[in-house]
Amino acid sequence: MREPNQSKNELSRRDFLGAVGKIGGASAVLGVMGTLGVFPSPAANASTSAGSEAVPSGSPAIGSSYVLRNVRLESGYVYEGTQVTSTSTIIRHLHIEQGVIAAIHSNAAKLPVNIPHYDAKKLLMLPAFKEMHIHLDKTFYGGPWRAVRPTTRGIFDRIAEEQVLLPQLLPTAQERAEKLIQLILGYGSTYVRSHCNIDPVVGTSNLEHLQKALHNYRDKIRHEIVAFPQHGLLLSNIESTMREAMRMGCTHVGGLDPTNVDGDMERSLQTMVQIAVDFKAGIDIHLHEGGETGLKAIRRLIDLTEQAALQGKVTVSHAFSLASLPAGEDEALFSKMASLGMSVASSVPIGRGVMPIPLMRKLGVNVILGNDSITDHWSPFGIGDVLQKAHLAAQLYGWSSEYNLSRALSLATGGIMPLSERGKRIWPRAGDEATGVLVEASCSAEAVARLSRRAATLYQGRVVSGTIQASATQ
Repeated sequence: MREPNQSKNELSRRDFLGAVGKIGGASAVLGVMGTLGVFPSPAANASTSAGSEAVPSGSPAIGSSYVLRNVRLESGYVYEGTQVTSTSTIIRHLHIEQGVIAAIHSNAAKLPVNIPHYDAKKLLMLPAFKEMHIHLDKTFYGGPWRAVRPTTRGIFDRIAEEQVLLPQLLPTAQERAEKLIQLILGYGSTYVRSHCNIDPVVGTSNLEHLQKALHNYRDKIRHEIVAFPQHGLLLSNIESTMREAMRMGCTHVGGLDPTNVDGDMERSLQTMVQIAVDFKAGIDIHLHEGGETGLKAIRRLIDLTEQAALQGKVTVSHAFSLASLPAGEDEALFSKMASLGMSVASSVPIGRGVMPIPLMRKLGVNVILGNDSITDHWSPFGIGDVLQKAHLAAQLYGWSSEYNLSRALSLATGGIMPLSERGKRIWPRAGDEATGVLVEASCSAEAVARLSRRAATLYQGRVVSGTIQASATQ
């Protein structure tokens, strides 16, 4: 596959792969990565108890009112001429009422004394992250180490493998899903879109376990669930079970490689779209197909999105074929996707093709990130950190300046940013939900570049991972 042109500021593929190797080594030293089942939590003293009853010791209770003192907030960009050279910050005190930021106080302000005070110790507060493509229902995480088995028939070998593996994993599916939720909370994600197997082997059993796990964490994280026909929507004749999954509460209809797996692109896409229309649901299709096969599916899905009035409700996950679009055709296709509010979910893959994420973002396509597999039978990689995915994107696309690193944060936050493009503080504001992550960094650019440690994650005012310490009220 032809390499795209690179500017002087962009990494070559060889340089990038070398840099990724260095990240892995450094991460192991810093404790970001670990062996299976014992990934150290990125948040100090994070709760390891399951469910909504797990509240870190000394943390604010649900719906409580308190002051979070000494919070570092970004306040603007520092310029030399037209060049952003650094990011300025301020220290503020947040008055939190019933999960909402009621007021933001300066150091000179008189703070309430009749409610608890906690000390952020001048840690940087960033918007919480969004994990937008993960499989919480099937993982080896929390169990013995297992590497991936080689295949000769690609996805079809994986489907055959699952026919034996899924029943074996089913008894611990809920437990492992909860461990993964704890992991991503520790990295600062308070929103998750999880794909969940709907197949002839386990039916809706994985969904039942996943829903129980997410119910236990209902006070810590928002979620969406994609009914995912991993063994093929048509190939496994699973439409009726998919409809049952939608009746059980899935928010999105999934699909899988309509040509290479289902063998009938038109009927596969039509069936997926019809289910979505019938249940007034979104769509999130796994599209691994490359080249013209994948592009044909995307073009047809664009037509169906418009015809079915699904604007703003369709996501194409992976979409590897977009890396093969020639110049000119790419802009036209992305502009059409943007006009329909279509999203592309990516794990920022390292391979033969480079996903055109910068151009998609420039033309208005909503690009969202996810870890996809977390040490399962598809891949032994993935640490659960969406910020790491933004970090990899910054390396891959040469976003090494203060400004570009800062803007890369939006990939992890779902577009919520502390500063506008021109450097005006726009988050947080009084009235915003008190959901964010406290980070050991001086600014968002440093957090992206250095993968700074997450000290605590807040969801609707409650500390859901890590700890914040009580302080005196004066």
